[in-house]
Amino acid sequence: MFSEKIRALRKERYLTQAEVAAEVGLSARGYQDLELGAKPRYDALLHIADFYDVSVDWLMDRTDDPHAHR
Repeated sequence: MFSEKIRALRKERYLTQAEVAAEVGLSARGYQDLELGAKPRYDALLHIADFYDVSVDWLMDRTDDPHAHR
């Protein structure tokens, strides 16, 4: 699930929600909402995938390979 994946990625890197939000162009609350299960907008999804260096397909559970179709 998207929210679980971005939470795990953030914690692996020892980042706060506010730090990631600033890097991907979201408000802290906007990023927090994504970790709580909100669906991302297309542009936010692309920025998050780029920031974490993973594929959009992996974030959206379309593949098990985090680097597929990058």
